[in-house]
Amino acid sequence: MSGVWVFKNGVVRLVENAGDCHGKKMLIHVPSNDVITSYSVLERKLSSLGWERYYDDPELLQFHKRSTVHLISLPRDFNKFKSMHMYDIVVKNRNEFEVRDI
Repeated sequence: MSGVWVFKNGVVRLVENAGDCHGKKMLIHVPSNDVITSYSVLERKLSSLGWERYYDDPELLQFHKRSTVHLISLPRDFNKFKSMHMYDIVVKNRNEFEVRDI
């Protein structure tokens, strides 16, 4: 058997064609069901949740929440915003964001 094991909705299955599980992703703000289409939209959502922008590194957009040790670091170019960045936001903001397939 060749392929990729995929865990989705509590079920593990073997996907023979690995290309089927590597689709494009989008970040969703769950309470409003808004798709995050730019950093300005994301920054508004994060600031409403208590995240503050850091300006230390000109290569990155960084956000910090005072009540935690969490730091969100994103590439300055939104075109380089990948699923790993989306999942970092989801993990640090439970029940506020989720990643969906396009």
